[in-house]
Amino acid sequence: MNSIVQSDNRTILAYVAVLWLACGLAVSNAQAGDARSETVKFGDLNLDSQAGVEALYGRIHAAARRVCEMPAGEQAAAERCMAKAERQAIGKLNISSLTAFYQKKTGSEPLTITASR
Repeated sequence: MNSIVQSDNRTILAYVAVLWLACGLAVSNAQAGDARSETVKFGDLNLDSQAGVEALYGRIHAAARRVCEMPAGEQAAAERCMAKAERQAIGKLNISSLTAFYQKKTGSEPLTITASR
């Protein structure tokens, strides 16, 4: 029963993180003058499996690519936007298996969220 509760908590956390991702992508793209966001759904994925983690990363990467799309000639800005959006999303999700996959794939650390008063 405890594993069912833990799984349900992960699903709720996942949906909350998706909302954060959408907000983060909108903010990171707002500098380009066109605030866009995209929701990444992953309640159907088993994040306890490598295939599920890879699928989630693929969805986050594809969403970042679409949201950060810019006119020709601005490829460097689009790539910076994508990298930042991915780092923020993965940092906010705070799923250890996804973080480890991201670090191995990109060599980068996800952005951590800190709060201050």
